[in-house]
Amino acid sequence: MTSLPAAPPQPCAAVPDAVVLERLGHSYGRRRALHDLTLRVGRGELFGLLGPNGSGKSTLLRLLSTLQRPGEGRARVDGCDVAAEPDAVRRRLGVAFQSPSLDRKLTVHENLRFQGYLFGLRGRRLGERMDEMLARFSLTDRAGAVVETLSGGLRRRVELAKALLHKPPVLLLDEPSTGLDPAARLEFWAALAALRGETGLTVLVATHMMDEAERCDRVALLDRGLLVAADTPEALRSGLGAEVVTIECRDPVALAPRIGERLGVTPRPDRGALRLETREGPALVRRLLEAFGDDILALRLGKPTLEDVFLARTGHHLSNGEASP
Repeated sequence: MTSLPAAPPQPCAAVPDAVVLERLGHSYGRRRALHDLTLRVGRGELFGLLGPNGSGKSTLLRLLSTLQRPGEGRARVDGCDVAAEPDAVRRRLGVAFQSPSLDRKLTVHENLRFQGYLFGLRGRRLGERMDEMLARFSLTDRAGAVVETLSGGLRRRVELAKALLHKPPVLLLDEPSTGLDPAARLEFWAALAALRGETGLTVLVATHMMDEAERCDRVALLDRGLLVAADTPEALRSGLGAEVVTIECRDPVALAPRIGERLGVTPRPDRGALRLETREGPALVRRLLEAFGDDILALRLGKPTLEDVFLARTGHHLSNGEASP
């Protein structure tokens, strides 16, 4: 495998945003993976792509990383066109996808060194950069360890160090916490947050996990290749309503129209229960109990989540794509 040139082949256009998508579309045969996607990711932004399997997240990252050529529209990374300037795009990207890219039989140090060779780094410059990455991700004492002997959390940190070795301005992450225990996940995100604070790195992360999406500055909800919504997590939740009421009962289908007739609000059946988005949570709970106390088994009142937003926008759950009646 040949290394990329030490410098970009030509200057890319100066643009204010790190990633720009203009009516991007892609298909696999007759199956449409992305539909007319238009988005902008600002420099230094942590931007989340949230959606279930098959929503188009991984396809989008493959297009941005130049692994596939867009079927329609245009995508730019740091001002470089992914179709017309793929070499320039690769130099500006760090990539840590869901499938591990480390050679398990090599040491941490060897994995980083060979990554540096691919990006034209040599000698003292490469050594200094490797030392910097090892120290940043608390891997200095593991530099000589063979990768297959490391825990999942440590491997993920090596993946991150490897992806950022050549100082790319944009980092693509695909389901970065897959296979990590809670402590390792916290360590991973803490390391990434520290790096962003110091370098202004732009991060585009594809995930189906609520807590990861909540960490993002902005989130795009994707469903079956379509952009459902894009905004800050707080704005997405507040647009749904102040609170969500979940009603557990013996016969949701029969109870829903009775609630609508009596209280003027019609709940939606969902997984054997009923749901209501409301800005009058406590008052509505009292009215429900007073009017239908004998029919209700349990009531839950809580703040809306991004899962609730996704359900309200698409009619099915983010967790498994299950359609609601």
